[in-house]
Amino acid sequence: MKRREFINWMGVGVLASSLPVAIAACQSSDTASTADSKPEAKSDEVDNTPREDGFAAIGTVAELDEQGSLSDKTFQGEQVAVIRDPADPEGVLAVNTLCTHQGCSVKWDGGDEVFACPCHNSKFNPDGSLVEGPATKPIGTFTAKIEGDLVLVKIG
Repeated sequence: MKRREFINWMGVGVLASSLPVAIAACQSSDTASTADSKPEAKSDEVDNTPREDGFAAIGTVAELDEQGSLSDKTFQGEQVAVIRDPADPEGVLAVNTLCTHQGCSVKWDGGDEVFACPCHNSKFNPDGSLVEGPATKPIGTFTAKIEGDLVLVKIG
């Protein structure tokens, strides 16, 4: 074996042996922050199986009050967000979070009290009605209520 081939093979060996270290360095080892991060939707303790009346739990009242909104991109096959009704603090409103302009997910902006689309700045009232385009149609709504300590939504 020539010296050049030997050096090339040594280089490949060094690279191959350092690959697992490089991969491990790129992975997050901060498990505490992952465990403490807020879930986007409901806690694991809430059973979201639809009841006979069609309602299913999306989260708890405590989570809603703590986070300002509850959202789930896969709730009963829909993208759903629930907020407290600004006109009735005891009530809740639920909307489909798909913007009617190009399908981006709108997010609740509690400061402005609107659902805002991050893609093209369409804005929707808490009841789903259109405030500002480029969207031309309101976002869909769902029936929602509080029962005990659960926030319930009915799809369909």
